Amino acid sequence: MKRREDFKRFVVFCLASLVVIAQTAVFAYIWYDFYRGLIFEPFWRKGNWVLIAIYALINVLFSRLYGGLKVGYLKRIDVFYSMTIATICTNVITYFQITLINRWFLDPWPMVEMTLVQFVIILIWIWLSRYIYSRLYRARKLLVIYGDRDPGDLIHKMNSRKDKYDISGKVHIDAGEKEIYRLMKEYDGVIIWDLPSQIRNRYLKHCFAHSIRCYLSPKISDVILMGSERIHLFDTPLLVAKNMGLSVEQRAAKRLLDIVVSAIGIVVASPIMLIAALCVKLYDGGPVFYFQERLTIGGKPFKICKFRSMCVDSEKHGARLASKHDSRITPVGKVLRNLHLDELPQLFNVFKGDMSLVGPRPERKTIMREYRKELPEFYYRLKVKAGLTGYAQVYGKYNTTPYDKLKLDLFYIENYSFFLDLKLLLMTVKIFFQKEVSEGVDDNQVNALKDSVEEITGEDLHHGRTENRESK
Repeated sequence: MKRREDFKRFVVFCLASLVVIAQTAVFAYIWYDFYRGLIFEPFWRKGNWVLIAIYALINVLFSRLYGGLKVGYLKRIDVFYSMTIATICTNVITYFQITLINRWFLDPWPMVEMTLVQFVIILIWIWLSRYIYSRLYRARKLLVIYGDRDPGDLIHKMNSRKDKYDISGKVHIDAGEKEIYRLMKEYDGVIIWDLPSQIRNRYLKHCFAHSIRCYLSPKISDVILMGSERIHLFDTPLLVAKNMGLSVEQRAAKRLLDIVVSAIGIVVASPIMLIAALCVKLYDGGPVFYFQERLTIGGKPFKICKFRSMCVDSEKHGARLASKHDSRITPVGKVLRNLHLDELPQLFNVFKGDMSLVGPRPERKTIMREYRKELPEFYYRLKVKAGLTGYAQVYGKYNTTPYDKLKLDLFYIENYSFFLDLKLLLMTVKIFFQKEVSEGVDDNQVNALKDSVEEITGEDLHHGRTENRESK
């Protein structure tokens, strides 16, 4: 099994190297054929090689950032989005690099032509790499081990990737450990689905001891432990979870980033915001902006600012999330929402200090109250300032359940770093092109809670707590 995994990594590395080399070769041709001859003091041989190597390095960095080189991991369309954005970012940076070398602007058209050729290369590479990968590696045959919570939703999600997962069996823990251990041998891996900690840990240790691939859904306490620090003062391993949110130096660095980026964003986006404001006003003559009270760090309320995308009296029957086919959304609002332009005025909230660029999305007090009835830990998200974008926005969806949204936001809080903020800001560009990220909740829902919320949070929620379930 280990040898198979090593060979798989080698194949993925070769396929990823192939597209990077091909794109770099196209740049090398454009450089030698056009730009190099126009520069007043052209490079010598090694200088040209260094510039081409820098191009390849930048291309790899952006491709890895957006996940474009993960052959067999992402869907074809996601790989195309990722590689397209990475290529555009690389070429823009390279053009300005050439401009600095020349000390003045050069004709950008060869770079545009190069980008179009690279898009064709990406399409061919995606088809070729997926063909090779699928021929070498079939979907993993997986067994789901479950308890009181039905795994139907998980099976549906994972089986949507027929190329990668084949969940062909499931077994309830009532079958007994001996029977489950026997079944494990018939599969390529197992999924431990939301079991009480004591039972889950026994199966996890068995998988570790027998080198069985194991997938499991972390509990909230697991996410908190992931952000803990190791202590090596004694011969007994210790972990410390400080549980205080961000440190003072982290808050200072984060605030500096917020001020600089939001100020630049306001200036750059001002023409777009002006056009959007005119469109909203001219459509129905109502107010351009929509102000609503939301909660930020520590539960502090503030007025969030957005372009109005719904009719003026959209909440006369009470607050609820937008649904997939919400009749309250105006035609102008639908365009603004699809392009995420309705969020641009929040740059002023960030500059003012009510919000941060990156953090958990702010919720309304009424919605927060509803979530906390079923999930008391939902207020853990308020340990940091609310954000314009966040971990849950990059890796989740608009209609992600509160339980999963909480875990995603806790991943961010417990693993915060300045560079994680930069990564999430760059990753946010990618989700602009993914419709499912902004898709609303079902038409019969007032918030993101599913009908099966008690299955999500466990039977102990009948008593108002989820910690009990997690400690079982």
